[in-house]
Amino acid sequence: MAISQAGVSVCTNSGVNVNKRQTTNSEIKEIPLPGTDCAIKSQVPLSAYTSYRVGGPAEWYVAPRNIEAMHASLIYAKEEGLPVTVLGAGSNLLVSDRGIRGLVIATRHLRQTHFDPETGLLTVAAGEPIPGLAMAAAELGWEGLEWAVGIPGTVGGAVVMNAGAHNSCIADILVSAQVLSPDGTIETLTSEQLGYSYRTSILQGSDRIVTQATFRMQPGAHPARVIATTKQHKQHRLTTQPYDKPSCGSVFRNPKPYAAGWLIEQTGLKGFQIGKAQVAQRHANFIVNCGGASAWDIFNLIRHVQYQVQDRWSILLEPEVKMLGEFPAAC
Repeated sequence: MAISQAGVSVCTNSGVNVNKRQTTNSEIKEIPLPGTDCAIKSQVPLSAYTSYRVGGPAEWYVAPRNIEAMHASLIYAKEEGLPVTVLGAGSNLLVSDRGIRGLVIATRHLRQTHFDPETGLLTVAAGEPIPGLAMAAAELGWEGLEWAVGIPGTVGGAVVMNAGAHNSCIADILVSAQVLSPDGTIETLTSEQLGYSYRTSILQGSDRIVTQATFRMQPGAHPARVIATTKQHKQHRLTTQPYDKPSCGSVFRNPKPYAAGWLIEQTGLKGFQIGKAQVAQRHANFIVNCGGASAWDIFNLIRHVQYQVQDRWSILLEPEVKMLGEFPAAC
């Protein structure tokens, strides 16, 4: 069984391999997981669960509400020989129009938050959305997450990719992360053990799934001041980035000392469009869905931007967005 949080394959054939578990209209569409309150469903459209609003169906899909149900999902996948893909808020993903084979495990129902005023520790389940968490901390007068209010993802995804903004990142405040292995083993890994660097950790490409995280915060500040700072960060995001259309956030990593958006803009690509996918006018490191874009439109535009920037600057932009599923060979 393979577990993926970011895997793309490029193929030249127009079809997708279909295995014996693929369902037809006359076959079972839902499989209850014994001992849990959730079920595995077939052919669930993923466009509803990604911020790009694109993507084909999950061959199988489940949204566990606790660690036990998540472990049961992993056992099912192992028994059936299904590859596993973990899905958080879907905010940093591009899912193929062909969908994703195997079992997609969504963490969006893993919701629990505990503020400990004696220790200043904030323990949060993987499915908690980062923006709401940042505002909740601000309302209590807890400092440390003001910068994160504009990050449209979940705690689990933020821990895996070391999400960051405004010169801060998850690695700055993370104490530890609880992870679940396919065999049911639960480990607690420290920030040092996660091997953090710019927008990555050892968990990327790993078969371990983040179930919760603990952050070192600074309680005791006046809530009004922390709320004001948090709202300033949010307003900066809203005024400098295109949140009026579906996107995945920043598409490319910044190739220091340059900013990816600056390189793309200087290449003259602002507003360039393929199909219904467009390089955003407000921020060139965003590709937006103008309405009705396909994953292939977005994928092809990403490749076009890479080619044009490399041709002019001899710099190959590395995508920050994670591509899941099969994509046709680029033209």
